[in-house]
Amino acid sequence: MSTSPSPSFPVTSEAVRSAGATITTPAETGSTNADLLAGAPEQQHGSVLATLHQTAGRGRLDRTWTAPAGETLAASVLVRADLDDHDRGWLPLVAGAAMRDAIASVLPAGADVVVKWPNDVQVAGDKVCGILCQVAADGSVVVGAGVNLTIPADRLPTTTSTSLLLVGAVDDAPALADAVLSAFLQSVLEAVAGLVTGGPAAGTVRSHVRAACGTIGRRIRLELPDGTVEEADATGIDDAGRITIRDQAGVTRGVAVGDVTHLRYA
Repeated sequence: MSTSPSPSFPVTSEAVRSAGATITTPAETGSTNADLLAGAPEQQHGSVLATLHQTAGRGRLDRTWTAPAGETLAASVLVRADLDDHDRGWLPLVAGAAMRDAIASVLPAGADVVVKWPNDVQVAGDKVCGILCQVAADGSVVVGAGVNLTIPADRLPTTTSTSLLLVGAVDDAPALADAVLSAFLQSVLEAVAGLVTGGPAAGTVRSHVRAACGTIGRRIRLELPDGTVEEADATGIDDAGRITIRDQAGVTRGVAVGDVTHLRYA
């Protein structure tokens, strides 16, 4: 991990330190998730590791995440909370909804920002952020996010990607990174607190996740881990956090793991 000067994330740093946690902001690292996973036992709930230069990031389903130096945010947040397995399973979805809100806060009013189940954030149908949650050795969870900040169109990693710059954000990369990360951190911690409280508070968290999910109500292409591909209508998110689909035979079921492509509204 590099120890050279790095963005200071002033707003995020103040929030983290006020909560008694730790923020680390290396100029460069291989993976913020890997670093925070390694140090998790010594870190407090809400600790953060963030950089604008990640060289070996990974995404869901073990995909490589391409991150041009200085134009992307890679950040990881440590969640250590009294969550049962059911509520812990909601963390990836909670993180997606939290990032959806954080990204919307730095874009012009009315921007079309949604979550593609389980937790990719899209703007006008193109991916701007991915989320990866991993369990540390001590049972805490590291919530990692990668956000395309100021990547120009000719350097986007895929033809279905975008960046905050291209969809109306006006600040430079360090300012955008700090604004997005501070809002994301606050939303994640508030949602985790709601899940811990349970009852109506947890219900509110789950309702917000469903409201942020742009997959619900769409015809989707679903690729399952065994390679099976099907088209179906996405009808909701069940209490286990699974996307519920209605297949072409009219049968409804929940799917826990799969790669979703939005096709059109059902």
